Amino acid sequence: MSTAVTARNGINVDQLLGTIDAIKQDKSLGVFTFRAQSVWKDGTYNTGSIQGFTHAGVEDDTRGEAFVLEGDEPPILLGSNKGPNAVELLVQALGFCYSVGFIANAAARGIEITQMEYEIEGDLDVRPFLGLPGPRAGFTEIRAKGTVSSPNASRQQLEELCQYVQDTSPVRDCLANAIPVKTTLEVV
Repeated sequence: MSTAVTARNGINVDQLLGTIDAIKQDKSLGVFTFRAQSVWKDGTYNTGSIQGFTHAGVEDDTRGEAFVLEGDEPPILLGSNKGPNAVELLVQALGFCYSVGFIANAAARGIEITQMEYEIEGDLDVRPFLGLPGPRAGFTEIRAKGTVSSPNASRQQLEELCQYVQDTSPVRDCLANAIPVKTTLEVV
């Protein structure tokens, strides 16, 4: 006899709650190290790959092959438009993180979602990147606009969930708080 799996919004709620319980029992299960590789090709064009990561000190081998990304700049910034630029990928990462957080947390709360979209935009002045005086080198502001539909949740429940997602988003946290970044260079 099989047991029915509780699924909501495409999320296996039983597995989600089991994961939360497991991490409550053993905090090391919540620790990950994610990696990405970037290889310069030509001009402003790079390719990136993402495959392995470490979870609780153990290498994950569930990805048979790497995800391959392309990054470039628009022609106005000396590129060839072979892919989004790095800051576009950054705002996209925020949109992905918000969506995942919203959908998974809605599922755990019994909220059905029929539509979820985020539009993310950020303001950036390239003068510091070009060695010219100007504001900080990064975004001066990022704006996120979510659109959601639910047949069984009130506006208040959805607004509370939206705030919870912002408060617990790893990508938002990385953007809003200083992170030590250690860079080394191997000259070959």
